[in-house]
Amino acid sequence: MLSPVSCDNFYKTDRLLVRKFILITYFFISFFIQVSGQNLIAYYSGNARQISAYPVSKLSEIIYSFCQLRGNRLMVGNHADSLTIQTLVGMKKRNTSLKILLCLGGWGGCKTCSEVFSTESGRTEFIESVVELINYFHTDGIDLDWEFPSMEAYPGHPFSKEDKQHLSQLIKDLRNRLGPSREISIVCAGFSPYLEGSLDLPSIAPYLSRINLMTYDLIGSHTHFSGHHSALYSTAWQVGSADRAIRYLDSLKIPRNKIAIGVALYGRLYQLSENHDHGLNQPAQFEKFVTDKQIRVQYTESAGYKTFWDPEAQAAYKYNDRNKKFISYDEKRSVVAKVNYVKEKGLDGIFFWELRLDNPHGGLVDVMAKQINP
Repeated sequence: MLSPVSCDNFYKTDRLLVRKFILITYFFISFFIQVSGQNLIAYYSGNARQISAYPVSKLSEIIYSFCQLRGNRLMVGNHADSLTIQTLVGMKKRNTSLKILLCLGGWGGCKTCSEVFSTESGRTEFIESVVELINYFHTDGIDLDWEFPSMEAYPGHPFSKEDKQHLSQLIKDLRNRLGPSREISIVCAGFSPYLEGSLDLPSIAPYLSRINLMTYDLIGSHTHFSGHHSALYSTAWQVGSADRAIRYLDSLKIPRNKIAIGVALYGRLYQLSENHDHGLNQPAQFEKFVTDKQIRVQYTESAGYKTFWDPEAQAAYKYNDRNKKFISYDEKRSVVAKVNYVKEKGLDGIFFWELRLDNPHGGLVDVMAKQINP
């Protein structure tokens, strides 16, 4: 008979072997099993009623946005949010390959992440709450959208240089707890300095199902020139692009079949102070976001907005010569170019923010779906 101490050591060893088995199984599945084609992933922050208008049958995955941290636990906001998640899960009956993930965070949605994930007890309680929600709603995993660890990002949100290590440990522990069959994805900024400094990508990549590389907002609210916020390629005057971000991940030896790049279903509108070269690469001040639907209806040629195409960046933009307004956005040509890039590079797929910003019929989601599965 084992002594109490020996028995305790035995069970500790047994648990360690189980964890190793789970990880080995997960790595085996990740390495040898390839999903045919690429994935089309939607973030969704709407309600239960709105989702029925959109082409869900064409999607691989819907990421419900957002859940919140309350204390150390992941929580669904209210009854209406619960109903939305249940509605999304119910759609798996018609689209059996569809996966539904719960998302933590978003811009401004991770105020206490640095504190909660800094301790083992905080991480453990969070992980158990994730398991409870996944089991309760019958979802397929968790998406972590912390914007952004280790660096100052959202005004007033605490951060620490140790965030990177704490998040890495959280992801490892999540994988151990969830096992190989559940999805764990993470949002990664596609722009500097966050791309290079916010996450320990080589450490966490083996435990992740997917890295959603945010290859939009490459120019932002504090950018004082009119550039491409969702450029596919870098140009002589704009460094930030999806291709540059992929090349950086290549340098870290991150498997390409774990990376998805992003499409923005909204544009960024800037007010220019000068009037040259159809508005591109000019001194400018960010004014506001405009949705894809607004761009189609309001920012038209009859309203003075001419559409231009930058063949170097593979990006579209609009410019109004009369009022010096400039809009950087994704449209059909840029979306087709991105999907072709995903196929050429062997990436996991393409994701977009967010489904409600698209036209339910004949929108960019339809373009992406047709291009991915012609």
